[in-house]
Amino acid sequence: MEYFVYGRDRPGAFDLKMSLNDDHWSFMDGYGRLLIARGPTLSGDGDDAESTGSLHIVDLPDAEAARRFAHEEPYYRAGVFESVLLCRFRTPQGRTMWDFTEAVDGYGRFLVITTGDSAPVPVPSKHMIVYGELLTLDGEARLGRAAMVEAPDPQAAAAMLPAGDGRTEVHFWRFGGRPPSATA
Repeated sequence: MEYFVYGRDRPGAFDLKMSLNDDHWSFMDGYGRLLIARGPTLSGDGDDAESTGSLHIVDLPDAEAARRFAHEEPYYRAGVFESVLLCRFRTPQGRTMWDFTEAVDGYGRFLVITTGDSAPVPVPSKHMIVYGELLTLDGEARLGRAAMVEAPDPQAAAAMLPAGDGRTEVHFWRFGGRPPSATA
């Protein structure tokens, strides 16, 4: 089962987060082959060095394992995050971010999250890196959708994942971590 874990950074926690990078990477290396997507969200236009959050989509056996993953992560344990969104994640694509090879000059990468259970299916695009439904931990109800996309700007990224009756948030996002083969 796949789980979506997005920790939103607490204001003023950037230096603390940077001091924990080695611990974070070591922790994530233990999940290397189970990670579908990972990386920081960024302030400004995405070139800004300041992180605003940390995304991980991971394949784990159950909700308890997902809770352990989210709550034992070094950033979480040290109080870096203001909040953590933890959901089941169901993707029809069956690929990871490392399968994405369509990078286009002049396009940025974005995390798009929509809320609401009536969000329509996203606009098909070769620039959809990873996409899926956000579900309650028991998988019974849809909470929204999330996608990691490549687009020329935040507005184009948001248009790829219509919100329906909910709201849409768009974050500049960057591939993070080492490829799974580097952690074997």
